[in-house]
Order: sequence, then structure tokens, then C-alpha cells
Amino acid sequence: MVQQMTSLVVGASGATGRLLVEQLLDRGQRVKAIVRSPDKLPRTLLDHQHLTVIQAGIAEASDTELAEYVKGCDAVASCLGHNLTLKGIYGQPRRLVTDAIRRLCNAVKSNATERPVKFVLMNTAGNSNRDLVEPVSFHQKCVIGMLRLSVPPHADNEEAADYLRTVIGQTDQAIEWAVVRPDSLTDESAVSEYHAYPSPTRSAIFNAGKTSRINVAHFMADLIVDDDVWTRWKGQMPVIYNAGY
Repeated sequence: MVQQMTSLVVGASGATGRLLVEQLLDRGQRVKAIVRSPDKLPRTLLDHQHLTVIQAGIAEASDTELAEYVKGCDAVASCLGHNLTLKGIYGQPRRLVTDAIRRLCNAVKSNATERPVKFVLMNTAGNSNRDLVEPVSFHQKCVIGMLRLSVPPHADNEEAADYLRTVIGQTDQAIEWAVVRPDSLTDESAVSEYHAYPSPTRSAIFNAGKTSRINVAHFMADLIVDDDVWTRWKGQMPVIYNAGY
């Protein structure tokens, strides 16, 4: 029998965040969802007895409010991302995800917990895990370097993962983490077969694979709910691909 837990999901109204909320609710879990506009969530989710909707902007919430949001949560999951508009990509806040991760971690630490809180961050296969020696070609390094300088969301993704990797680290008593790295995202209506690897098995720039958003949500839910899956991947940055990619 799966133990009922409470998870806080930020970025819950996004394309993947909505699917993660649904995956968790379908498994009998309790979910707190932070959204700017509740009407972006399907009515079937809004009416669910185990969903608590928090209407707020994560960047505008005070430290006290964040501490209250994470209170009683066994897991925090971030599907935050920048809007793919000129303002979303080049406007403020340029470190939306990194700042949110840092502040949420501080909020977790401000609450005494009996066991470490799981922190699951959705990221990208274009970001390397610098705890490992991952195979990255010279040409890909050049492209990634240009993206880092010219596309703020990419640098934000890198810094957010690095915060968990280097500041929280592997021995924190309050937080355990995993960073999920999908490749090129696709929209599918149902979960399909997929595989997780410690590092990319192909170039995210020159030979990208595909990962459906619903598979990302399914894997993130597995990490939160299934202790065996968590034990396998905690403190790591698994890359996931749809089967056949």
C-alpha cells in the first residue's frame, strides 16, 4: 500500500506541472499547488478533494509565506520555467528558477521535519551534471557556452541544479534532491515506456532525443512516491528518454 504524502508543486499550471499534479492525485497523494491563475488548472483537478490551490506568485511570496506553504510537506517539486516570449526569456526575473529553489530550500529548513524532505527539480538534458565526467563534444560545449551567455533561461537552469548539487549537496539533514533532465519535450496523451540514465546517451544539441511531458510527470511522481525509485536516484540528475530514443 502506498503511503499518503503531501507534496508542494510549483509551476503547477504549466504544461508539465499540471500533469505532475494529476499523477500525484491519481496515486492518492495530497497536493498543494502554487499557481498564479487557478483557472489554468482543469476543473477535474480543481474539484479534487486532495488538492489545495495556493494562488500566489512564487517570486512575490514572502519568506514567511513560503515557510507556511512547505509546512507539512514530504516533498517539493518544481516544474517552473520561463515563458517562451521575449519578455519571459530576456525580462526579469532572470533567475526565476534558481531564486525559487534557493528560497524554497530555506523555507524547508525553517521548519523542523522528522525526515528529509524530497526536492525534485525539472531541468534539461542540455545541462551537464558536473558531479560526473559526462561526454560532451567540443562543438556542443561551444553551443552551450553561447546559450549560457545569450539565453538567460539556460543559465538559470544550470544555476538551479548547481544550487542543489553544491549548496544542498549529498549530506544535508533536511533536504534530499533529484534533478530530472528530459530531452526535447513532446505532448502525448498517455504515459508510454521510457528509460532513465545517469547521464545523456546522446547529444542534446546535435542528436536530441524525445521525452513526453507526461512521462516526465510520471517519473517525477515515482521519485516522490516510490522509495525504491528515490533511493536509486537521489542526489543524481537522471536523464529520461521515451523508449526508442
